[in-house]
Amino acid sequence: MASEPTSNIAAEHAGPGDLVIARPEGLYCPPGDFYIDPWQPVGRAVITHAHSDHARFGHRHYLASRAGANVLLSRLPDISLQTLAYGERLDINGVTVSLHPAGHVLGSAQLRIEYRGCVWVASGDYKLDPDPTCDAFEPVRCDTFITESTFGLPIYRWDPPQAVFDGVDSWWRHNASEGRASVLFCYSFGKAQRVLASVDAGIGPIFCHGAVEPLNRAYREAGVRLPPVRLVSEIPPKEKGVFKEALIVAPPSAQGSAWLRRFGDYSDAFASGWMRLRGARRRRGVDRGFVLSDHADWPALQTAIEATGAERVIVTHGSVEPMVRWLREQGLEAGAFATQYGDDAVEADALGGVETVSESAVEQAAVEASLEPGARALDDTESRS
Repeated sequence: MASEPTSNIAAEHAGPGDLVIARPEGLYCPPGDFYIDPWQPVGRAVITHAHSDHARFGHRHYLASRAGANVLLSRLPDISLQTLAYGERLDINGVTVSLHPAGHVLGSAQLRIEYRGCVWVASGDYKLDPDPTCDAFEPVRCDTFITESTFGLPIYRWDPPQAVFDGVDSWWRHNASEGRASVLFCYSFGKAQRVLASVDAGIGPIFCHGAVEPLNRAYREAGVRLPPVRLVSEIPPKEKGVFKEALIVAPPSAQGSAWLRRFGDYSDAFASGWMRLRGARRRRGVDRGFVLSDHADWPALQTAIEATGAERVIVTHGSVEPMVRWLREQGLEAGAFATQYGDDAVEADALGGVETVSESAVEQAAVEASLEPGARALDDTESRS
């Protein structure tokens, strides 16, 4: 059966009494007169987290979680920012709002909206796996739940995080024993700090690309414990021997650049949920791929949605149509909002390089992979070695 067009799904489920509707500027709460992660300039914006597809310049007033203030201000300096502690309530034009942990990155929040006895929750991006760098996801009961679906296909099932980091440690340790640098590409905000907080810092020295360190600083200022890290730029070119046992954390945009020459002999790897797909790993052209995501996998999406108790679910981005179909099969009222949020579209570095993967390409690759024998087992054991 052909996929139902997202536009039809959305139109079918719009209602005049809805607490959140889709507008050209972004998701809008009519009774509260505010927007949620808008992509065009507005008067009042509630920001779920500081990734660039959710937090943009140009709004007159910002509201975000107190836990994420340092990161947000490091990315959008000099904005007019009001913060709330998790669970703290605020009245906006008669609408009661509060922010609750989403478990995605530092300061990420779900927005609870209550008006005249009706409760909606906008999740932003979220994950259920444990992460030492941010507060854990908190289920919030509601009537309508607005969810992401970045990895909303059955093929996406994550291994336990500790197994993934054991694999990273093993790869780094092996390289260090042979006098080879270990260069790990991962997104500069969220993923990099999670890696730093989770690897065995006793294996060797750790260095970071210059685009990663400002985010590290914001995390440390928020009380997140990270190991000692040096900037690659601090090391003179003639002293590349210092990198022989080192782990170097770098944004994806550094791959293939002249910046890598300073390490001499090195092995490279990429950490992302997209590494679950063989094709994504081949296109990256790295030695290793570690399946590590800051988004919920297929089972976790189901768990999170069920925990809300919502009878209506609206999907914003990712594998939208498959998720909507699955929700309807469970007897829930389901629809979608067309948004400009990226699947895993977070900044590759401070210079503006962005990692994007088109929804259609991801869905097609996932469908093809799911048809391969043993697709979930994969043809290697990157995240368990």
